[in-house]
Amino acid sequence: MAVSASDVKALREKTGAGMMECKNALVSTDGDMAAAEKLLKEKGLAALEKRSGRATNEGKIFVKSAGNKAVLVELASETDFVARNPEFIALGESIADRTLEKGCSESLQTELNALTADLATKIRENMSLKRLQVVEAAGNELLTQYIHGDGAIGVVVKIAAENPTVLQNESIKELAFNLALHVAAFNPVVLEQSRVDPAFLKEQEEIFRKQMETDTSLAGKPANVLENILKGKVSKYLKDICFLDQPYVKDEKFTVAQILAECSKQIGTQIRISDYVYFKVGA
Repeated sequence: MAVSASDVKALREKTGAGMMECKNALVSTDGDMAAAEKLLKEKGLAALEKRSGRATNEGKIFVKSAGNKAVLVELASETDFVARNPEFIALGESIADRTLEKGCSESLQTELNALTADLATKIRENMSLKRLQVVEAAGNELLTQYIHGDGAIGVVVKIAAENPTVLQNESIKELAFNLALHVAAFNPVVLEQSRVDPAFLKEQEEIFRKQMETDTSLAGKPANVLENILKGKVSKYLKDICFLDQPYVKDEKFTVAQILAECSKQIGTQIRISDYVYFKVGA
């Protein structure tokens, strides 16, 4: 049957498929627009299934907040080119908005995965909703967000104050933002040393022991000396990975803990970091 150019154009705009594909789909379905759209989608899903094993190490991080809640989303793609696609970006923004509105439920996750699959069939590139996390703040806490670059890294930092009224102070808001900037720059593994998983720490100690065994400069040294060297290595490692022990991004002469202590002294109430979340594309 004859197919009008306007119908082909309308189907193309709706599905993103090529002109000839749209025309053939309409011919195959006797001009039924809904059936043609379904046919193209089925073909797209079949093509996507063939690509499903391909790595999705590119993409973008989206961070949004409203009231006492923040959402971080990692939407992944095969290529950086697709990560810059306006429809891909719109989908990431929509996922964050819907999660803020509805909360992170299993039914919403199913809905969001379906939306992601729909766009993947249209763009014809494997993509996935890789991570989704909601962070909520109590009445004495402030959420601050930061996106680095073109969505390569996303951070949310939550700070708490004994006197919550100080959280509206501009100097506190600036400190919170700088702490989020710090997380993006240094990617601390944990907030403080007391939160380090003992099994993880033991594994690191074993790595240092193995390294020391092959270090010829340590050959013949007494056991107690070697043990002190090991303790020193572990101590330095902990300071490297713990947020509070890291040199502050805005003034590396001081640790984050020292900056918080000084700020607390100046403001007249204790300020502390209660939590933080770090998302990096592909990590």
